[in-house]
Amino acid sequence: MTQKTILRALAGERLPTPPVWMMRQAGRYLPEYRATRAQAGDFLSLCYNPDLAAEVTLQPIRRYGFDAAILFADILLIPQALGLDLWFATGEGPRLSTITHADQVAALKPVDAIHETLSPIYETVRILARELPRETTLIGFAGAPWTVATYMIAGRGTPDQGPAHAFKAADRAAFSALIDRVTEATIAYLSAQIEAGAEVVKLFDSWAGSLKGQDFDDFALEPARRIIAALKAKHPHTPIIAFPREAGPRYAGFARAVGADCVALDNSVSADWAAAEVQTDGCVQGNLDPRHLVTGGEALATETRRIVQAFSNGPHIFNLGHGITPDADPDNVHRMLEAVRG
Repeated sequence: MTQKTILRALAGERLPTPPVWMMRQAGRYLPEYRATRAQAGDFLSLCYNPDLAAEVTLQPIRRYGFDAAILFADILLIPQALGLDLWFATGEGPRLSTITHADQVAALKPVDAIHETLSPIYETVRILARELPRETTLIGFAGAPWTVATYMIAGRGTPDQGPAHAFKAADRAAFSALIDRVTEATIAYLSAQIEAGAEVVKLFDSWAGSLKGQDFDDFALEPARRIIAALKAKHPHTPIIAFPREAGPRYAGFARAVGADCVALDNSVSADWAAAEVQTDGCVQGNLDPRHLVTGGEALATETRRIVQAFSNGPHIFNLGHGITPDADPDNVHRMLEAVRG
């Protein structure tokens, strides 16, 4: 049996101490990350420089000894690989050229063309597979089709994903075609990451919570099921984590419905509820509120221990409910790890 704790938890094993990593663990809260990003020149140059992207992936492992490293990249590299313009506005985040009608969906590059753009990402994975400590699991990832599509339609992040909902309502066939293209590209991208050395992959559906009813089934659940089925057919031994953020009651049964080995939980659901309703299907990951890493103190330790206890009767990977924020105190991460590991 594998000795890597993340893989043991993903296989359904209940461990006395849960393995731990953090979403966005390589990032702006760390001074060494800011120095490397300055060396790269800008965010996209950092993503596409395999040596520097591997370096920032390794930084939190050196500092904290997390049980997993997650590839440093961005969910919007797929739209860029499909032919959209992508840039990052200082202080404002990503910007994309937009998709607003069916002709533009049809004009996207074919899926087999994405690897030329994304080949530096696969090289980063290969470097990490060589350089990570033997006990550390390497996680690859992609954005889920709905979340990626919201940026492709709006050209930026939006508070309510309104432009994507409007496109969906105006031309459901064209919207579905866009979801299909991103789904196929995501399968190809994650498969290439696995072939390069990723041991686990995670599907981030950051805006899943804004889909309701049939839309959730059609555009959050079904694309995840298709991606996971295709990956499992080709890479049957690679575990997959699904993160339909803010799915609320739809978290229950989600892993089973899509074939995921684990479901990641945001911090809007309680650990006690999730232990009773979600963990019954297997491994769960989560779900500390990232704000505790800003405020620290005894509340951080108490809440961390409470989550560990709530999930202690089944397989659990300790993580945050969303990514660590740039204003987090690096010392609070040490405090969190001490609370997890006792």
